[in-house]
Amino acid sequence: MLKKIWILLLFFLLISCQPDRPKQEEFAFIIAADMRNYAGDNVDYFRGACEAIRQLDDSIRFVISPGDIDPMDSVLYCIRKYIREDMIWYPVVGNHENETPEDMVWLRNFNSGGKALPFIVNQGPEICRETTYSFDVGNTHFIILNQYADVNCDDCTDGDMPDILYDWLKGDLQMTRQKHILVIGHEPAYPLPDMENQRFRHEHDSLNRHPENRDRFVELLQDHGVTAYIFGHTHNYSVVKINRLWHMDAGHARGIGDRGARSTFIKMMVNAGEIRYETYRLNVGTMDYEITDRGILN
Repeated sequence: MLKKIWILLLFFLLISCQPDRPKQEEFAFIIAADMRNYAGDNVDYFRGACEAIRQLDDSIRFVISPGDIDPMDSVLYCIRKYIREDMIWYPVVGNHENETPEDMVWLRNFNSGGKALPFIVNQGPEICRETTYSFDVGNTHFIILNQYADVNCDDCTDGDMPDILYDWLKGDLQMTRQKHILVIGHEPAYPLPDMENQRFRHEHDSLNRHPENRDRFVELLQDHGVTAYIFGHTHNYSVVKINRLWHMDAGHARGIGDRGARSTFIKMMVNAGEIRYETYRLNVGTMDYEITDRGILN
């Protein structure tokens, strides 16, 4: 009996001496896309979304914009004036930046050398290392794709996942050990209607223009346990799980600049076990943003 008591005491002593496990970082970030030509000081446009984001809480670490964000100076101005002066911004190349040489120069300079932005862990292929990269925050791995790059330049396709991007993405996915993986590009794999009014846009001119490359891209994300593919382009909002992968269309954040679907931004909240989201859309009658959708990406 005495021997058993000593064994129990020794066991509890060993447990109490174990170092505390590091607590998984909890954080939030914003997805806001397709505000091009509607940034600035007009509260009816992207500024209104920024002011609504500022009212949420202090846990927001950064903003990701999945393309169609020119002129970028105006978007960055809005983010830092109307959300927070030190807010980190990850811009993604969209089709309008791709077709505008000065926009591409701005984006290359913004992430000069492929390592100017915070938290980057892997630069993209040499031809597009400033506009394709991955970064880690907390337990989450983020992959930013320039879907207009190919072997010859970073602005020479119509939206595709050619070998140079596919091979780099495959290697990056094989290296990461993070619990959550989010991939962000501009064009949808499967264009979807707005969840509220069923509006369709870009039905036939998204990644589906190159179905073989699209299919192997989606299969790669599924095979590596990617949580979600996040994109813009259509100006419509939708969140759908297809097979094992969530597809999240961020809609547009241009306020009343597009009345065909409500202006939208998404707050993403990450903790040790899950990623939750809350979607805010513009109530045009009051010019306030209201929660219209929420869920868990699992």
